[in-house]
Amino acid sequence: MGSRERKRQERRKRKRRSTARTIEGNGAQPAEPVRATATPVGEESFQERMARRSEERNVAARAKLEPLQPGQRPTAVTVAAVVTTILSLVISVQAVLAIANVDAGGADIHPAPLIIFSSVLWVMAIGLWRARYWGVLGFQTLLLLVLLASAVGLVQVSTILQAVGTTSLLIASGLLFYFMIRAMARIQMPKPPGAE
Repeated sequence: MGSRERKRQERRKRKRRSTARTIEGNGAQPAEPVRATATPVGEESFQERMARRSEERNVAARAKLEPLQPGQRPTAVTVAAVVTTILSLVISVQAVLAIANVDAGGADIHPAPLIIFSSVLWVMAIGLWRARYWGVLGFQTLLLLVLLASAVGLVQVSTILQAVGTTSLLIASGLLFYFMIRAMARIQMPKPPGAE
């Protein structure tokens, strides 16, 4: 309990005692003691006002969003689908080259992790092309990992070119992540009348 709350409770106790003494001095019956509340009434009304304002902002933001039409895909989701498709294609080619035992500069590459990762990326790319919520959520998870890796990578850069590349990756993935949030809200909205 904070010192401010303790002082308030002490003031309440003194008021109750002085009120009880005054009533007893007059010969009247003492009133029931006032119970101290855990949170003052002023703070509760402040919390209620803040909750109401927050809900009003949420309603206003939802009113600005338009549900997706059949076959429509937000621009951010289209960009994500293209990026995922290219990444899936690159990793699939790497998996095929690993299966064919193509020399990789003396490195021993196992194809199983590449096959699993490329399969997940292909499924995510299909979900993004169809504007499915789970596809967008999966891509945002991937973007979050890229954001964390590039932020940690900034600590270890040794050249200006590495710093520029890592910073560019951090900014691009951060912007795409930001725009994907609004796209996710539109995908979650109820389907318009006449949609499947």
